[in-house]
Amino acid sequence: MWLRAVLGAILTTMGVGQLASWPAMPDILAAYEFAPAAALPWFAAVVILAELTSGLWLLTRPRSCALTPVWIYTAVAVIWAGLAAQAFGRGLTVDNCGCFGRFLTQRLGWFVLLQDALLLIYAGLMLRATRKARTRAAGATR
Repeated sequence: MWLRAVLGAILTTMGVGQLASWPAMPDILAAYEFAPAAALPWFAAVVILAELTSGLWLLTRPRSCALTPVWIYTAVAVIWAGLAAQAFGRGLTVDNCGCFGRFLTQRLGWFVLLQDALLLIYAGLMLRATRKARTRAAGATR
């Protein structure tokens, strides 16, 4: 339960920071060199919406056994980890990872990759815990 609340708070903060940085988000994402410039505002909008949806759901309903917010969280974690890994692997210079928009900027490096790996591990832990809780709840209703 506490993991869901903490990760919900982090994801919500990420979404709020990116939304507050909306004019800068396409330029921040452009540093990753993964899509045409015209697609970046749309990509940013989808990521921000996913972060806010999952983050608020996990934050306000930490005891929920719903898999939807966990899968959305997992998708967001995979997106950020994938962007970071491909940019790092290609040797791109990314001065602001963009996780919080213009706020709490971090240069892409091993520390950001470690943070992304932890987010993926937490996604796996939440998926496992949610499935176990759903199994227990189903067994209790029989």
